Order: sequence, then structure tokens, then C-alpha cells
Amino acid sequence: MSLDVCKLQSIPERKKKKHLAVVFVEEKLMEFKSKNLLSKIATNDGHGENSPYFDGWKAYDSNPFHPTQNPHGVIQMGLAENKLCVDLIQKWIRENPDASICTAQGVDKFNEVAIFQDYHGLKEFRQAVAKFMGRVGGNKVTFDPNRIVMSGGATGANETVMFCLADRGDAFLVPSPYYAGFARDLRWRTGLEIVPVDCKSSDNFRITTAALEDAYEKARTWKVNVKGVVISNPSNPLGTILDRDTMRSIVGFVNEKNIHLVCDEIYAATAFRSPRFISIAEIIQDMDNCNPDLIHIVYSLSKDMGIPGFRVGIVYSFNDNVMHCARKMSSFGLVSSQTQYLLASMLSDDEFVVNFLRESSKRLAKRHHVFTKGLEQIGISCLKSNAGLFLWMDMRPLLKEQSLQGELELWHVIINEVKLNVSPGSSFRCSEPGWFRVCFANMNDETVEVALDRIRAFVLGRENQEPNKSKHRRKKCLRLSFSSSRLYDETIMSPHIISPHSSLVPTKT
Repeated sequence: MSLDVCKLQSIPERKKKKHLAVVFVEEKLMEFKSKNLLSKIATNDGHGENSPYFDGWKAYDSNPFHPTQNPHGVIQMGLAENKLCVDLIQKWIRENPDASICTAQGVDKFNEVAIFQDYHGLKEFRQAVAKFMGRVGGNKVTFDPNRIVMSGGATGANETVMFCLADRGDAFLVPSPYYAGFARDLRWRTGLEIVPVDCKSSDNFRITTAALEDAYEKARTWKVNVKGVVISNPSNPLGTILDRDTMRSIVGFVNEKNIHLVCDEIYAATAFRSPRFISIAEIIQDMDNCNPDLIHIVYSLSKDMGIPGFRVGIVYSFNDNVMHCARKMSSFGLVSSQTQYLLASMLSDDEFVVNFLRESSKRLAKRHHVFTKGLEQIGISCLKSNAGLFLWMDMRPLLKEQSLQGELELWHVIINEVKLNVSPGSSFRCSEPGWFRVCFANMNDETVEVALDRIRAFVLGRENQEPNKSKHRRKKCLRLSFSSSRLYDETIMSPHIISPHSSLVPTKT
């Protein structure tokens, strides 16, 4: 027993409580002083890390599933990572050792590649990426290599565009549900705001002009300057592709308001069945009276090729001024010249690229089919989708109550009892409780079966708790009953956005 513990036990109960209170206050004071030494931007909650989206990752990190070493651990289904075609890239690297400066075959290029490179990037890299973007879009558009601007992944690319287009306090309209990381990418360090554009399940979460107008007018009521619209196509978390008419209506909207349109197309090559992916670049080249200076694309190889660790992000703008500003800012997040050199060679191999895109689409379609059919067998439906690395799973029938609290209660059970890290819709600013994003491409076939078995056991176990109800009725009206557990406070759970709770909204008296 330590001396401090002995001393504490010898103190009378009243003095002991006082002593503990003093210690607590001193610790909090030290914490405050320590935090006060840092900047506001470093210590604020704008990163959005205090949410179920990131808490699910933490639950996995503390107890990761392994088929033999930890079979009862948490299965990671909250990470949109594409591991289905890693073997194809590995095969190409083995067959092309001279593409790397870290091999005996390629080391002669070491000094040429490893020395200082300016922020324009290797010419061969920009040409290869531009060609790849065109191929992913069905060769309907030719992308200009001179407009390819590098960034450290899509995260850095999105932030770079925001820095170029808007000032602190300005806002962007973002159709919801939207990627949980947008709270970090778009606004944490830029000081910008997000105005959600609520899309409804009754319309398959389609982006409508009416919804855009409503969000725009709300922002004006709040005296907020709207600088543009940010969309993701294919959608994260929905896994859907925007059709031509919807995209044309969005372009028409931004042209009418004279605001920007930023299109996040980082899942472009994950479309695995029709309708095909259509780039915004294809849309605007066929439109009359469209101002191309308002259109900007964010792209990355992280999802399409399954290489997020390479940190390859791209800004492509039709606005010359934005392009030049973004290129100067890219100094803070360049892609390493070694990575550029390797990928320039890989993406220039037409036979490899064609085979990779075809096989990736085939494998994604198969995995999507396996997972959706497995869920259908136990009465769980998903939004119809044809792209992405995830499903938008409808768990509304399983909610104890149709509310945010009901959604978080269900999420808490899935994380802690079913041991699956799936992400609740509220993390993606979905206005309807009960939707969950489930990632299916970051695991092998065996882990998929384990995950489906866990979901099946969970749902059927709940059904068996209601033996007097018909099977049809049980599937329609599944309810959870479990002991109360800690819930997340909505203000902590959600990244900061403009809402009735925002300081930017006038207080009603």
C-alpha cells in the first residue's frame, strides 16, 4: 500500500472529502492552465471527434476483432476502406519493380526523384491522374493535367478549396445526410459554417431545388453569407449516384445565386452497376449559360484504388484564380515525389487500369449483393444503391422510440453487445433517426459472414422475445428492451453546424 493511500485512509471522512475536492479543483486548474497555453483552434471541438462516428472507431481500436486471437472483438464496419483489389496492385508492383526508387531495379532514379520537387508536381503524375479521372468518367471529358493540384488526401483537398473560396464566418450548403468528416474538413480550421440541406427518405434522399432554396433562405434569415454548395457524388453515406437532371438543377441553382459548387467525386470509380457515374465536368460542358468559374472538383485515389495511406488528393478547378491559389496552398500538403513516381507509372499502364476498374466493379457488386441479401433474410432493408463502399441500412423498425435518443440507444447496444462498429445516421446529420451506415469493403469474406451472423442472432433474438406476435408483425415492429445506459448529449455528439442551437441564429424572446 502506498504512503499516499495510507495517509488518505487515516484522514476523517469529512476531511477526506474536502481533501479530494481540493485535489479535483487543483487538477482542473492545471488542465485549464495547460490548455490555455495552446491556441483556440488547437483546443476547440470543431474537429468533430466527440461523436459516435469516432467513438465507434475507439471501441474497435480498444477491442479489435480477430478470427482466432480475439473472435469476440468488435468488427470494424465504420471505416470506408476498399480492400477488395489489394492483390491486383500488389501483383502490378511485383511485376514492375523499376516503378519504385526503393528497389534494386529502380534505385538509379533515386537522386532524380528524391531531390526537391516544386508544388506543381511531377508532369508524368499529373498527366496520369488526369487520364485516370477521364477514364473513370467514361472518357466523356478530357481533364487538363495543368489543372491538377495536389493535396494530402481528400481531407486536405476539401480544406484547400474552402480556404480559396470563403472567409471565416461564411457558409456552405451541404445536402444531408453527409460525410461525418465534413465538419472537420470544411470548417474546423477555416472557421466556415455548414448549413444542412435536409433530404428525405420518402424521396430516396434526393437533392431537390426546393430543399436548396429552403436552406439558402434560412441562412439569409440568420444573416449568414452563403458562398456555395458542397455535394458528394457518389454519395457518402448513401452509396447513390446523382442523375443528370439533379446535377443540372444544382448547377442552375448555383449559377442563379452566383455561388460556388464543390463536387467531391472521391468514390467515382466505385460504381458497380448502372446508372453510371457522371462527373460534374461532363454536365457543365453540355450546359448553356453555365459559369465554369463556379465549379470545382475534389478527387482522390484513396477510395477508388484502396490506397488511403498514400495521401493522394486532387483539387481540379475550372477557375484559373482558384487553381493558382490552390497550387500555392498545396505547399502544406504535397504528395511525396516517390509516391507520384510510382503512381505515374501504374496509372499510365492502360492494360492494368482497365482490368483494375473492371475487376473492382465486379468485386464490389458481389460484396454488395452478399451483404444486402443477408440483411434481407432477416427483414432489414437498405436504401437502393449502386456505388460506394457502404450501405445505408434502415434500422427504424428496431428503434425503441423514433427519436435521436432511440437511435443512440440502439447504436450503443450494437457497439457493446453485438460488437459491430456501425455509424448512426445522426453522425451524418440525417434528419430521420434509425438509419445507419455499414461499410462492407474493408474486410474479407469470412469476416463478412461473422458480421452477418451477429446481426442475424441479434435480430432473431429480439424477435423471440415477442413469441405471441406473428412473424410478419415481428419484422414490422421489432422493439428493443434493455437496461438504461449512458447516452450521448446531442450537443456533444454532433459536430458544430448551423442549427436552432447555433450562436449564429437570432435568439427568440
